[in-house]
Amino acid sequence: MLYLDHAATSPVRPEVLEAMRPYLTGVFGNPSSHHTVGEAAASALEDARARVARVLGMRTGDVVFTAGGTEANNLAVKGIVLASLARGRRHVVVSPIEHESILESAAYLQRFHDVSVSSPVVDGAGSITPEALSGALREDTALVTFGHANNEIGTVQDAAALTAVARGAGIPVHVDAVQSAGWLPLDAIGADAVSIAGHKLGAPKGTGALAVRGRIPLEPLLHGGGQERGRRSGTENVAGAVALSTALDLAESERAESAARVRAATERFIAGVLAAVPGAALTGHPVDRLPGTASFTFAGTSGEAVLLELERRGVVSSSGSACAAGSDEPSHVLLACGIAPEVAQTSVRFTFGREPLPDGAPEQLAALVAASVRAVSLP
Repeated sequence: MLYLDHAATSPVRPEVLEAMRPYLTGVFGNPSSHHTVGEAAASALEDARARVARVLGMRTGDVVFTAGGTEANNLAVKGIVLASLARGRRHVVVSPIEHESILESAAYLQRFHDVSVSSPVVDGAGSITPEALSGALREDTALVTFGHANNEIGTVQDAAALTAVARGAGIPVHVDAVQSAGWLPLDAIGADAVSIAGHKLGAPKGTGALAVRGRIPLEPLLHGGGQERGRRSGTENVAGAVALSTALDLAESERAESAARVRAATERFIAGVLAAVPGAALTGHPVDRLPGTASFTFAGTSGEAVLLELERRGVVSSSGSACAAGSDEPSHVLLACGIAPEVAQTSVRFTFGREPLPDGAPEQLAALVAASVRAVSLP
């Protein structure tokens, strides 16, 4: 089986399992406990925090460990906006192609806190221009939030340029880097808050972090004993934090080599599919995209039928975001890019991991895709 759904989740790396093992066994203490067992756990937690902060270009105290990317995004969007209401800021700018955890957080604020939501227009590739973002800002904007790289089509935003627009207007910026962590540099985008998730990097599911600069007011979502500097109460998952920091360190150390290698293989695969499948169209930006993401529409087919045929032939992929699994609605990302609903429902996403592929694999895979599409094409 060839697994090509790494944007949904990746396997846990052996090095990560070994790094977290001691904190599931011998060093099991509660990091809030004031004895040697608890202090050993607290030391590991702070080391993990410093390692994550270093990769994200933040201070150690900025990092809040969470139970994944969804919680990190919820904490960023709800936490920053709720903390801004007392200052009369009741407006948030959310890109229309965001992950459901951001869109639903904004919808919650709109329903229950009378917050207004605006979305900058994206072009056909899913890109946001600085001009489009500037046009969406208001005097009462509390937050701008956007994804560094889209989880469905792989388009990479010019995060530094977009952040500069918002911060020039005195507005905090949150960047969802769940997909880009480990593939793109994150330490120079200048955001006030950055979300990551461990299971995209080779750490277990249920691990993540939000790095939010200390000067940004943040209303916690979880109240209790005041852990994580009062921003996320609850006994910390020390083993999970160690796993996340180890996976992030490994991915960052390998980033330049793996990104170049995976990008080259993905481009060969894209070229092969477009040459072999009549009517196939690449979605997302043709150049400014994640190294391992290739998303297509196959007009005249059903995306789900293509997926089933590919799996029958030993290839596992997806039709888009795993967080929208089970929905038969066309992707909101593709609709925002101007793709017709009936075409959007033919989409298939292939996302490669960091492991090397055998010689000729991209071309062989493209041939398998072509055969699968032919097998299920509508008459």
